[in-house]
Amino acid sequence: MNWRGAVPAWCWWLSALVVVAGGQQYRVVVAQGETESARVDLSDYRMQVIKRERRAAAQARTEEQRRQAVADEEGESARQKLEMAKGRAAAAESAAVGLRGEIARLRASNPATCDSIAAQQRQAGTSAVVVLGGLLEESDRMAGDLATALERSRIAGLACEAVVDGMKSTRSDL
Repeated sequence: MNWRGAVPAWCWWLSALVVVAGGQQYRVVVAQGETESARVDLSDYRMQVIKRERRAAAQARTEEQRRQAVADEEGESARQKLEMAKGRAAAAESAAVGLRGEIARLRASNPATCDSIAAQQRQAGTSAVVVLGGLLEESDRMAGDLATALERSRIAGLACEAVVDGMKSTRSDL
């Protein structure tokens, strides 16, 4: 008698089924362990990404605040320079008013100094003084206006350059 024949066939099928089911159960347990490991790894990765995002946001805020501080500082400097330029322009205008007054006085006194000269020469001299005085006054006004405009645009340009230079120094650090 064969020993295999002593065991009924259904027992053989049952033991094969138990072995196969045990193998499948082992695979399921291993897959669950790997899944849990992957979940933990994913969770760790998400935490790292969140930390990086927070650091990047903090750095961006810090950089934005630094840039704003540079722009504010340069803006304040430009405002101070403009105030100084306005003061200088006011002083120059005051001096110009004095010069215009002197020109007007010379115009008014010119006929009195020319009494001994012939009427014809006096008229020509007076008109020349009047014309030259008028030209001098007008050119003085224009020069003052142009100097003021030039000073304002120079200050604004320097302020813009300083802000841009402040921004560029950050980009090279990144």
